[in-house]
Amino acid sequence: MQKIIRTAADLVTEAEAEIVALTPIDVKTRLAGENPPVLIDIRDIRELAKSGRISGAVHAPRGMLEFWVDPASPYHRAVFSQNDSFILFCASGWRSALATKTLQDMGMTGLAHMAGGFNAWAAAELPIEIEPSES
Repeated sequence: MQKIIRTAADLVTEAEAEIVALTPIDVKTRLAGENPPVLIDIRDIRELAKSGRISGAVHAPRGMLEFWVDPASPYHRAVFSQNDSFILFCASGWRSALATKTLQDMGMTGLAHMAGGFNAWAAAELPIEIEPSES
């Protein structure tokens, strides 16, 4: 049996010490300002279908993020090379903290993550787009 030396929570805590964390209200304010950042939703597609989306957010699944960011990757997405500022979020902020730290480690700048993630955005009663269910 493998012995875990550092837990997932340890990794998140370490990442949070090295990244910028914004509240949902801070994110909303920045999105409404001049030169707004690109909001990146790293949740799984099933989470988007279940919980809804934040209008204008670009969906970049966590499992593909590093490949979509890397201009040398065959999976590169132009949004990551055409903008200077990004705010990542997931459901509760753990995955986005780790993802933001990873992108910083890759050399990206202008990064932040939304503390509390989509759940905090919804709890702050900020706008959410819900896809109609298929009947």
